Amino acid sequence: MITNTHKQLAQWAMDYALKNGCQAARINLYNGSNSSFEIRDMKIDRLIQASENGLSINLFVDGRFGSFSTNRLDKKELEKFIKNGIDSTRYLAEDLARTLPDASLYYKGGGSDLQLYDSKFDSLNPDEKVALAMSVCDEIAGKDSRLISAESSFSDQNSFGYMVASNGFEGESSYSNFSLSGSASIKGESDARPESYWSESSLFYDTLIKKGIGTKALERTVAKLGQQKIASAKLPMVLDFMNSSRLLSPLISALNGGAIQQRNSFLLDKLDRKVLGGNVTFMDEPHLPKASGARYFDREGVATKKMPVFENGVLKTYFIDTYNANKLGTARTIDSPSILTMPLGNKDLDGLVASIDKGILVTGFNGGNSNSSTGDFSFGIEGFLIEKGKKVKPVNEMNITGNLLTVWNNLIEAGNDPRLSSSRRIPSLVFDKVDFSGM
Repeated sequence: MITNTHKQLAQWAMDYALKNGCQAARINLYNGSNSSFEIRDMKIDRLIQASENGLSINLFVDGRFGSFSTNRLDKKELEKFIKNGIDSTRYLAEDLARTLPDASLYYKGGGSDLQLYDSKFDSLNPDEKVALAMSVCDEIAGKDSRLISAESSFSDQNSFGYMVASNGFEGESSYSNFSLSGSASIKGESDARPESYWSESSLFYDTLIKKGIGTKALERTVAKLGQQKIASAKLPMVLDFMNSSRLLSPLISALNGGAIQQRNSFLLDKLDRKVLGGNVTFMDEPHLPKASGARYFDREGVATKKMPVFENGVLKTYFIDTYNANKLGTARTIDSPSILTMPLGNKDLDGLVASIDKGILVTGFNGGNSNSSTGDFSFGIEGFLIEKGKKVKPVNEMNITGNLLTVWNNLIEAGNDPRLSSSRRIPSLVFDKVDFSGM
């Protein structure tokens, strides 16, 4: 937890830097803890508990920039640390694009509590955590004669931060998270060893789903029995909510200020142009309470706001931090998205599958890559062949290939089932005319 003592130390460190040759500075003081309890076949396999306290400082010295961090928070130690940092920064090449943000862009406070921290975090004891992980494993162990291994885990983490900048920013944050997961592997035909998992997470312990996780993991594993390739074809693709953000991630990466500045983006010079299908809208909604990814300011203290990223297929923003904005000679926006949402349809995954005469439901990706300059991609997939609205055969060792802009122009329908525990609240999706490579 960040105390007044921590804040005073951060303020002192900033003032000390300014008095010793630094023209501007930003201090980030942080602390937190995490633990994990891993179970294999109903026996404790691994325990991890860790905590951290640290201070990072960004120094702007004579047109040069240095970033340093330490976990030694004694003032005498920090004096030497800061002086050495300033001296070291003077040896670096001049880079006038390295500045603090314009102070007018900073979050000024006043927002309501986003409720991202569970006050019960410290009241949980290790026995409770182990018992939860054991209960997930117990839902798998002994439930199928073909079972090779049953694994589960419980993990939690909390973090606190306080940031202050010499041109007027001050802000703090707190966050907690709890997660449970289970995985199973079974003996299949010949040398096949199908395996799968399921997981749940929540910012708050009381709302964490604690039952059915192991059962779901085993069901998903058994469903993979008999996986095989099918003939190559151009087919509709149903992408489940566990994997729907995989096709979104390269789009967001292409909007990063560094990619734009380096001219290594297939969305370069596309601002305010229609690049995706007219039914594709993504919003960044950073102020949703009790939501993973919610925040009032980004990593430099710049205020976040609700804004469209793509609106009816039209690109509306890039994610540009201060450095890249200065390099590009353009306005700074936000350094990265907070919580991505899209308009929901009226069908769940089963309803989307039922609407397909013949296609493939993709339930997992197995490697692959995308070209950041062109948007061309090739991803390994697994899932199920769909015929007349039903899953009829598990498939794997197949690829989907194409171009991301083409795929997103072929979005047919969105489901109503995003994972609300994720900062990318993207539901199951249906795309038309996807190239599947198999036999």
